[in-house]
Amino acid sequence: MTNVPTDLKIAQAAHKLPISEVAAGLGIPENDLIPYGRDKAKIDYSFLESLDGKPNGKLILVTAISPTPAGEGKTTTTVGLGDGLCKLGKKAVICLREPSLGPCFGMKGGAAGGGYAQVVPMTDINLHFTGDFHAIGAAHNLLSAVIDNHIHWENQLDIDQRRITWRRVVDMNDRSLRDITCGLGGPGNGVPRQSGYDITVASEIMAIFCLATHLEDLTQRIGNIVIGYTRKLQPVTVKQLKVEGAVTALLRDAFQPNLVQTLEHNPALMHGGPFANIAHGCNSVVATRAALKLGDYVVTEAGFGADLGAEKFFNIKCRKAGLHPDVAVLVATTKALKMQAGIAKENLREENAGAVQAGCKNLGRHIRNLGQYGVPVIVAINEFQSDTAAEHAVIKEFCASFDVECIVATHWAHGGEGALVLAQCVVDMIEHRQSQFRTLYSDRLSLWDKTRRIARTMYGAEDIIADKKIRAQFARYQQEGYGHFPICMAKTQYSFSTDPLLLGAPTGHDVPIREIRLATGAEFLVVICGEIMTMPGLPRKPSSENIGVDENKKIVGLF
Repeated sequence: MTNVPTDLKIAQAAHKLPISEVAAGLGIPENDLIPYGRDKAKIDYSFLESLDGKPNGKLILVTAISPTPAGEGKTTTTVGLGDGLCKLGKKAVICLREPSLGPCFGMKGGAAGGGYAQVVPMTDINLHFTGDFHAIGAAHNLLSAVIDNHIHWENQLDIDQRRITWRRVVDMNDRSLRDITCGLGGPGNGVPRQSGYDITVASEIMAIFCLATHLEDLTQRIGNIVIGYTRKLQPVTVKQLKVEGAVTALLRDAFQPNLVQTLEHNPALMHGGPFANIAHGCNSVVATRAALKLGDYVVTEAGFGADLGAEKFFNIKCRKAGLHPDVAVLVATTKALKMQAGIAKENLREENAGAVQAGCKNLGRHIRNLGQYGVPVIVAINEFQSDTAAEHAVIKEFCASFDVECIVATHWAHGGEGALVLAQCVVDMIEHRQSQFRTLYSDRLSLWDKTRRIARTMYGAEDIIADKKIRAQFARYQQEGYGHFPICMAKTQYSFSTDPLLLGAPTGHDVPIREIRLATGAEFLVVICGEIMTMPGLPRKPSSENIGVDENKKIVGLF
């Protein structure tokens, strides 16, 4: 059995090339880098603009079955597959999201991969990195401050403070800020009103940041944001507040993609970071488009399970950016499949082929779902050390019943070498099977019917349900000209239903819609289902209890 150190020890022991050498391998001159130390840098606008007109490489999406506390290793597989492609002699680029501080100090952990399939510098990436999230949070909250300031000084736009839809954000799990009252303390402190906080990754500024194609597009989208309504129920936009320029100024540097490297010195672009359970869950269009010009193969990931991340990657990101994915890699693990069958976490190391077989219902639903997009699918088993041949055989046999290739990958323990078979399978699939990519629904379908189609086809639901107020909002947004917008579902990641405890592949359930939010800058409608929160809370024992700095000034306890 391979003895693999902790992710942090592996990352801290890594030999890193100067980021200029990694960039040179992509043809990026050192003058077009904006270095953040020796091992990370941003790519300058002038170089990004020079890529226009170059042909695109092949786009590979890595997604996963429904997440469990056992972990699936989607980012780890993305990194391992990228390293594997490079070992095959292919020019591959990895595209990832930046981690949020919320899960780093909470429960989930970071987002730099794991084992010997990581991007580095891991501690920097998982903490402040290049300051992008701070810039996004500041830009969002500048707008919040301007709204309250406008109301304080005569309120010329006649904004109805009861109908302000723009909340504040902070990049931390903090349940106490979900609902607040601001403006208390007398006339000098503004006008009292109810409001609240979301986590930064749920911000519409984050969504716009990740969907805008260039700086001018970013500014225009920011200007189109509806922040609330007047007393006559007319929408009020950022453009009317004359603050889109200032918001863009705060985002100017952050909007340039970040370049880092894998443990094997292969290039990775990390940029943007919306969650897929409460936002659209994909890295920036700017980074993905740049990678497609720089590499022959681009490996990217979308957050959480395929019912959330992949669905939004296809129906929002690819639709808006005109992307054409060539292959989808669906990650599964024996441990996660056992948990889908109801096995307790403490018993997952014991061989249980029967539980794996039962848990494959969840895998099967995801395979069928991905098939609806016309993209060839490969299942990757992200191997754990406790896996057995019998358990792998069950998964392979199950995938064969769908006529889907299933590959065991050991990149966590062996890096790119452990993903060579998977990488070759991906290359063969791209060369011999033409992707017939299509979205799940057309722009012409109504907002209500788009939401229902996602619930029925992706979640196996019987229907969607909502009270009269929510139905009226759907109708109003349809009438106001937003009917062509795609849907961004905010739903628990742990189940196809809205009940996180309902595992496997449930059918016949209803999806209750609690709230909808219009994102006119991002150009989608956020549909909030069940009890999902756009501001998470910390668990009883948060990861922050284990993190610190040792006597050598090194960070410890970070995974």
